[in-house]
Amino acid sequence: MKVNRSQSAPPEKTAPDTAEAAEAGCSAHEGMRRLIQLLPRITRGLRRRPAGPIVLDNVPLGPTHGSALALIQENRGVTVGALATALDLGMATVSGLVADLERVGFAERSPDPADRRRTLVRIVPGSESLVEVWLEGATAPIMRALQQLRADERTTFVKAMGLLEQELNTPG
Repeated sequence: MKVNRSQSAPPEKTAPDTAEAAEAGCSAHEGMRRLIQLLPRITRGLRRRPAGPIVLDNVPLGPTHGSALALIQENRGVTVGALATALDLGMATVSGLVADLERVGFAERSPDPADRRRTLVRIVPGSESLVEVWLEGATAPIMRALQQLRADERTTFVKAMGLLEQELNTPG
């Protein structure tokens, strides 16, 4: 079958039509087409967020700092090695992120009371509310989007993003 390339493409669906199509289900090809359109827009939107990158005490803090800070907050003390593993980054990179968070007063390193050979990274006591405000600002759009989904839809979405990340980063 020959395709006439001079014909105009069908008009772009509006958000409500796309949402209705998603409710009815879409083919893998339609899903791929929409993701190819959406992922660059999402990436640009995340980079333009007022909450990040920000500069505190001449230290620029970006999305990776936010991810590290969220993990530190969630774990109430974590080693640099555990952060490196969770973020899939090298030890030197994560050590630099932690140093940046220390310089702005968000994080501190201290000996692990259970094993003095280990060093834990924690939120600086007294800065918890400032950290929370910064993290909320950085994650608010994602939270609002996820809250619009049912629990089973959130589970499927997160699983799909994990599968996509795995496919994009697996050699071969």
